[in-house]
Amino acid sequence: MENHKYEIRYTSSFINQFNNILKYFVNKLNNKIAAENFYKKVVREIEKRSESPESYKKYSEIKKRKNAYYRIYVNNYTIFYIVKDNAMELRKIIYSKRDFNNLI
Repeated sequence: MENHKYEIRYTSSFINQFNNILKYFVNKLNNKIAAENFYKKVVREIEKRSESPESYKKYSEIKKRKNAYYRIYVNNYTIFYIVKDNAMELRKIIYSKRDFNNLI
């Protein structure tokens, strides 16, 4: 069976949130190495997931959406994405202890 890789799309919201997390590691925690490691791990997990993004459990939420959210867990963060038009669209990256229902 051939592995089909989905196109990966990043929304501006995801990019802004991800950049803010990386800036937090560098500026507030003064830990550039942790920022680099986290960046690499996020990219690696997204790449891995892009091979079969719909084969994971959908995120159950209160709101009904046209496209269901899926999650990827990386360290203390949760990445939310949808699958749309043969693409995996990354929407949010949120600290895992937050109340997701109010943020997505």
